[in-house]
Amino acid sequence: MQVPKALVIAAMVIGIGGGSYGLASAASGTSSTSTATTPSSSTAPAAPSAQQPWGGQRSDETPLTGDALAKVTAVAEAQVSGGTVVRVETDADGNAKYEAHMTKADGTPVTVYVDANYNLVSVQTR
Repeated sequence: MQVPKALVIAAMVIGIGGGSYGLASAASGTSSTSTATTPSSSTAPAAPSAQQPWGGQRSDETPLTGDALAKVTAVAEAQVSGGTVVRVETDADGNAKYEAHMTKADGTPVTVYVDANYNLVSVQTR
């Protein structure tokens, strides 16, 4: 059985178009496969936004508590005058032992990296 040439061409165009759309969506971080849901029904991590430019809490990083939280917060606040601490956690990327996600007084996101002895490693502005 021979497939009509027009059908083969149409299938190729659809396949190439769909693949191109998938690549473009992946590159831009968008997706058209989701359905409308209310925010409370979604369990996916939060996407970066103006209020939280780093995204949500990663599963491989642990929020700090107690003495570690107080010490890392103090280092971060000393480095970013007038800044606001958004989240303090372990650092899974290998930059340091801990990281404090903050916003500067002007709203610019910044991450302060702190070592295991609670010394400053670096400050990274995004």
